[in-house]
Amino acid sequence: MKQISLTELKQWETTDKDFQLIDVREPSEHQFFNIGGSLIPLDQIMKNAAIINHDKPVVLYCKRGIRSQIAIQKLERKHPFDNLYNLQGGIFKLLLKQGSL
Repeated sequence: MKQISLTELKQWETTDKDFQLIDVREPSEHQFFNIGGSLIPLDQIMKNAAIINHDKPVVLYCKRGIRSQIAIQKLERKHPFDNLYNLQGGIFKLLLKQGSL
C-alpha cells in the first residue's frame, strides 16, 4: 500500500500538485476537524467509488490511518485503482498540535 506522510502531503499542497483528498471518518469527526478533504465515510466508500479519481493521486485519511488503510484495501480489491495513498498515522498529530483532542 502506498503511504504519504503529513510532511509530503503539505509539500503537495504548497507546490499545487493535483490530487484528490478524501476523509473516511464519520461526519461528526469531519465537522469537528478536517484538513479539507471530501467526506466519504468508510461505510460508504464502496457505494461512492465512482467519484474517486483514477487519473491523479488520491490521498485517503482518518484519525490514525487505520480506517483509510481499510478503505484502500476494499477499493483496490474491487476496482482497478493504482493511485491511492494512505496518510501515514492519519491526522492525529495535527489534532494534538491544535489541542483538538
